[in-house]
Amino acid sequence: MKLGLAIFLCLLPVFATAAKTKAAGKFEQYHGKFSSNPPLKLDDATYERLTAAPRDYTIAVLLTALEARFGCQLCRDFQPEWEVVGKSWVRGDKKGDARLILGTLDFADGRGTFQKLMLQTAPIMMLFPPTTGPHAKPDAQAIRMDFTTGPQSAEQVNDWIIRHLPEGPKPPIYRPINYTRLVTITTAILALVSFFSVAAPYIIPIIQNRNLWAAISLITILMFTSGHMFNHIRKVPYVAGNGKGGMSYFAGGFSNQFGLETQIVAAMYGTLSFATIALALKVPRMTDPKMQQIAVFIWGAVIFAMYSFLLSVFRIKNGGYPFHLPPF
Repeated sequence: MKLGLAIFLCLLPVFATAAKTKAAGKFEQYHGKFSSNPPLKLDDATYERLTAAPRDYTIAVLLTALEARFGCQLCRDFQPEWEVVGKSWVRGDKKGDARLILGTLDFADGRGTFQKLMLQTAPIMMLFPPTTGPHAKPDAQAIRMDFTTGPQSAEQVNDWIIRHLPEGPKPPIYRPINYTRLVTITTAILALVSFFSVAAPYIIPIIQNRNLWAAISLITILMFTSGHMFNHIRKVPYVAGNGKGGMSYFAGGFSNQFGLETQIVAAMYGTLSFATIALALKVPRMTDPKMQQIAVFIWGAVIFAMYSFLLSVFRIKNGGYPFHLPPF
């Protein structure tokens, strides 16, 4: 027994050295595969080998289900972002100084692992810290990240991984250039420039037309002074019952109004504006004195009647208003 114990004590450092060499060999072996095709694709066997102790490296594994028959849309949405993370680490940490490996275990290749971990949802991120070496964790249990808030961006996942790594330089996220989007935007810009260069002789006179801008300004003013924004903010009803089997188109009080009321008031303002513009600009240009006189009476009657109607509506809003104009 003494002889056996002595032999065991002599061989113990050899076993420890062999274990460390084995752990280092695992990282070197799989980091090369990870660098050539990030993130590293795993199955049950490689998952067990990479996550087994001892390990002097960190491995982050995405457990996912990408095949359409599993119906995991979140898995398919996040997969491009996960690939961006893997390629960013390969580009920014070519020598493996951070001693990190990123892997993907699909349900089709790792049913046993999913069953062993009793996972019923995907995707899930598992991060295994080192068990040996200067950065070994006292508690080497896997750290889990659930995608409870929906798909994560590559930047968010990368920040989560970095938080669990030792201090030191970490590579940023490098997003590949989307050449399809670049070509599409360039083509669209060139098409717009070509269109405006051809259509400019026809469009510029319209844009510079004073009457057009006057009409747009007048319509905008009438729309907002009639209470359009009030309707959107307060979500007022279009009309309401009057309690007698009929409909009320005007709401009493200054703090209430209906949707149709706004349209009626805007129509009244518009009619008054059009009549005033006609009297000020169109009627003086008429060459026939008789027709000019008739136009003055017609537009004057329109202004009188419409303003009378406007005052009657104002008395509905403010019952104490003492003035009115016939015929309302």
